[in-house]
Amino acid sequence: MPDAPAQTPTRPPRAGQAPPVVLPPVDVRRKRPPVLAFFLRLETVRRAVRVLTLLALDFAGLFGALSVALMVKAVLRENSWAWEASFGEARDNIAFAYLVTALLFARSGLYASRAERPGLSRIVSSLFQVTVVALVFALVNGEQYSSYYIFYGTLVFAICFIGFGRWAYEAATGVLLRAAGYRRRAMLVGSGRHIEDVAHALLEEVHAPVEMVGFISLTPRPDNGLRSLGEIGDLPTALDAHRVDEVIIADPDFPEEQAVELVDQCHRRGVTVRIAPSTMEILVHRAEFVPGASVPLFELRPPVFDGFDYVVKRTFDFVVSLVLMVVLSPLLLLIAVAVAVSSRGPVLYRSMRPGIGGEIFACLKFRTMRSGADQSQADLESLNEASGALFKIRHDPRLTGVGRFLRRYSLDELPQLLNVLAGNMSLVGPRPLPQRDFDQLEDWHKKRYLVLPGITGLWQVSGRSELDFDDLVRLDFLYLERWSVGLDLAILFKTVPAVLTRRGAF
Repeated sequence: MPDAPAQTPTRPPRAGQAPPVVLPPVDVRRKRPPVLAFFLRLETVRRAVRVLTLLALDFAGLFGALSVALMVKAVLRENSWAWEASFGEARDNIAFAYLVTALLFARSGLYASRAERPGLSRIVSSLFQVTVVALVFALVNGEQYSSYYIFYGTLVFAICFIGFGRWAYEAATGVLLRAAGYRRRAMLVGSGRHIEDVAHALLEEVHAPVEMVGFISLTPRPDNGLRSLGEIGDLPTALDAHRVDEVIIADPDFPEEQAVELVDQCHRRGVTVRIAPSTMEILVHRAEFVPGASVPLFELRPPVFDGFDYVVKRTFDFVVSLVLMVVLSPLLLLIAVAVAVSSRGPVLYRSMRPGIGGEIFACLKFRTMRSGADQSQADLESLNEASGALFKIRHDPRLTGVGRFLRRYSLDELPQLLNVLAGNMSLVGPRPLPQRDFDQLEDWHKKRYLVLPGITGLWQVSGRSELDFDDLVRLDFLYLERWSVGLDLAILFKTVPAVLTRRGAF
């Protein structure tokens, strides 16, 4: 007797909920239609063009980096560009280098869809891995080098060329997609405040524009300017009626039972499910499996920089800070003169702040306020415009004219390069808070003091003073869990436009 067809289990509807939509059994592993239809789909063509274009850009960037590195070497040694010899040697070595690059880029998701493709930090990390693989391969094959410049020289130029090529690709295709009216149709599910915060961030997405179809709220429906699509029981109907591409869970406390049902309903319809991370999701990325337990356990190790990680980060900080001090010395001198002439008092202000482990250090800044400003802060507490432990006033009466300009463009922070050279700060990391703010922190906030504080960080490139304080702390957590030299470079590059546009600065 043939087996009876499997039945889709359904739960009885709760009071006030619409009856569930019963769908036939679906093998969720079959994400693709039959072969002929698959190759005829426009989405498949677009995907192939995307991958081939990115592969071509990466090849051009890598070949250009290898050629330029060889030409620079020829100029330094022989005072000649040696065009023909450089291109010839680049042709001889490009095959292996490109194969390793393409494989590691693919492993890192750098050929994924626009919404999922990582940025500069992952490019830098992958190219660094390529360099290490190529160096080890050369040494194992018995290659001899008078210096290893060709490896780190090519790495530097590859970061520049491939990074620029990728940026140009994102910008050009973004313009084309917006002109064509392309949008990801997204639905938010969660509770009031979280829905509003996530929706605000997604609507500013430039690389993969989002069309916010609406939201389903677990709590009484908030007035957030978005379209309400009902309650959680209305999810299947809403998915079918509005052609949703993805559902975003925007609530760290989303009930587990409802989350399992939501994921099942979405996957049956081919709808992607994404989660806006809470503190716990950020921590889980560092979880390490502990074998031998009767219950699967994952250990969360402290996010400190030690061993090789510390050596890499400290070397990076010292070298880059030293270079910046030399390059910016005329600007530093000009600001020092302006501060000295504009008002009485020292040029540098020593702000005593807790650093790593809560240890107090003198955080250096160009003075931006009049004498006695610290003593008058208590009288201005009622004017504080920031949330949480922060103290910020958009039009602080204590600022000097020059100080207001320096604050607006964060130029008052430049003397902290000396703190980096001294070893009590890093170029990138959680911002050090004044003692007044530190005293108001909750215990969970203080995890950010497990590492050296930084001149810039994810705060500065993600909205700065416009963000809620708890959100700022979560950005610090995210940085600690995902740190790499590539991430530090990406934050440093993004700090410049964030400062110039004065986004969220006061």
